[in-house]
Amino acid sequence: MLVLFNSYTFVSMEKNEKNTAVFIRINKAIQYIESELATDLSLEDVANEAYFSPFHFHRVFKAITKETLHNYITRKRIEKAASLLIHQSEKTVTEITELVGFNSIAAFSRAFKKFYGLSPKEFREKTPSKFSKICKTESKNGEISTQLQQYICNIQNHLNFIRMKAKSIGVNHIEAIKVAYIPHIGLDKSLGNTFEKLLKWAYPKGLMNGNNKVLTIYHDSPKITAQDKLRMSACVSLENAEVDTSDINTRIIPAGKYITAHFEISIEEFQQAWEGVFVWIFDKGFKVRSDIDPFEVYLNNFNEHPEKICFVDLYVPIQ
Repeated sequence: MLVLFNSYTFVSMEKNEKNTAVFIRINKAIQYIESELATDLSLEDVANEAYFSPFHFHRVFKAITKETLHNYITRKRIEKAASLLIHQSEKTVTEITELVGFNSIAAFSRAFKKFYGLSPKEFREKTPSKFSKICKTESKNGEISTQLQQYICNIQNHLNFIRMKAKSIGVNHIEAIKVAYIPHIGLDKSLGNTFEKLLKWAYPKGLMNGNNKVLTIYHDSPKITAQDKLRMSACVSLENAEVDTSDINTRIIPAGKYITAHFEISIEEFQQAWEGVFVWIFDKGFKVRSDIDPFEVYLNNFNEHPEKICFVDLYVPIQ
């Protein structure tokens, strides 16, 4: 994950009221879909959330997301299932099937294997997350395999990075944060352009006076979602602010328990910082929540730093 880097039509809209309203309505529908994946999501229900007729909603949704509503819902269900398989090993495949809205294990398994090329069970087995137990696995002659040695080395490298680079890391409880946001899709550097649009909206509202946070929410994991479909939200927080948000998307970052890690790093080190934090979380025995998205808060303008160093806090929700 990289600051100022989930590029396409979401962020290329013209600056006019009609287009802005359409995009806000579509994003409300997307938030509704993601909160209701366990239910029977019909075209009529989703369209109603966006105040469109079903006919017009289907066309507008596909034009913006480049996916049909059916394909989008199926993909999000499978990706949520993958996240549950990775992070919540106590949940059975049957339980996950119900949590992501499939009517049967057979239907879920077929859809999952078509998407990832593996059955849910095989996916869980091939995505190790129990880092604390990895050293207990040995080959028949008692020697750790070369592949396992490399894996252990990679884990240790991540933990060493945390020890060297994290100024602090631990558990914190945060209150809910309301944010205004512009969505971004695709793992590329054009997230900076999205932030430029966000700041052009925020500055006239008086939101850039140091009292409000600038942050990115990551809605997808690169382990699960293809890079061109990774979704992010470029955000500015709205605490203690009374501003008109009718011309922008809003959402709430839920209150709860988060692993919080503070870094002072270069742009190039963001991905390693995120990977290191997740390794540290598993190493310490914490469980990541799959129903709340991780996010990062920027504490400085790295362009103003003589060495282009970013001061950033990473937040990962845990159970």
